[in-house]
Amino acid sequence: MKSVVITGVSTGIGWGATKVLIGKGFRVFGSVRKTADGERLKKEFGANFVPLLFDVTDEPAIKRAAEEVRAALKGEKLFGLVNNAGIAVSGPLLDLNVDDFRQQMEVNVTGPFMVTQAFAPLLGADTSLKGTPGRVVNISSVGGKQAAPFIGPYAASKFALEGYSESLRRELMLFGIDVIIIGPGSVRTEIWNKAEEVDITPFANSAFYPALVKFRDYFLASGKKGLPPEHLGRAIHKALTTENPKVRYAVVPGRLMNWTIPQRLPKRFLDRTIGKNLGLLPK
Repeated sequence: MKSVVITGVSTGIGWGATKVLIGKGFRVFGSVRKTADGERLKKEFGANFVPLLFDVTDEPAIKRAAEEVRAALKGEKLFGLVNNAGIAVSGPLLDLNVDDFRQQMEVNVTGPFMVTQAFAPLLGADTSLKGTPGRVVNISSVGGKQAAPFIGPYAASKFALEGYSESLRRELMLFGIDVIIIGPGSVRTEIWNKAEEVDITPFANSAFYPALVKFRDYFLASGKKGLPPEHLGRAIHKALTTENPKVRYAVVPGRLMNWTIPQRLPKRFLDRTIGKNLGLLPK
């Protein structure tokens, strides 16, 4: 049976990937931060789901999980590692708490770095293991290529993840381990049902507050129209299994307007358009 490790499986993209891969006969080792989530998912997905209890910022716990997976594989290589777990910190960069910015980078960049170091031997860096080398799939974002205002910390982390992935892909050629990026747009998850509760009052006295309110309203509206998590699960399955995968897959709803055209327009034109829509242009 092919085995895959996925981080952050309790909800969202990680949950969708787990559902799709188990449906296609994989065994999924999925990281959760709470024992209750692991038990819930075991009941939902059955015997082919194995919870791993760790936070991606906890290096000792990550290493213990890797040893647990090594024991379960019994000398075979791991088929894939999906670095999915992440958070999104938002707010005007000039007003943002420095500790919040550090936490964003710790979870979204240092986390995948530590997880990959721990599991790379099982993917094939340990050449004593049997089987074909596995693949790493890093979940980036549209925000890893196009940075909107007020999600600067998140965009910075995803831009960093893209660069990390490119270097990693070229280094791991030594072991035959491929590295693939998936850059989703909006994904329809439970978070949007509670997103109106996001507190932006800490920025109430900021010069950016009126624009921040407009951006939040737009962001909420687009999020509720996002792709279902299972759609991303199918993209992850393709990245793990297709014979000649692309180095990056953009999985974006309304692809023409939300990805293709913005990628081709001049940056200064996009600046002015965004600035006009949000009220960020100087008066």
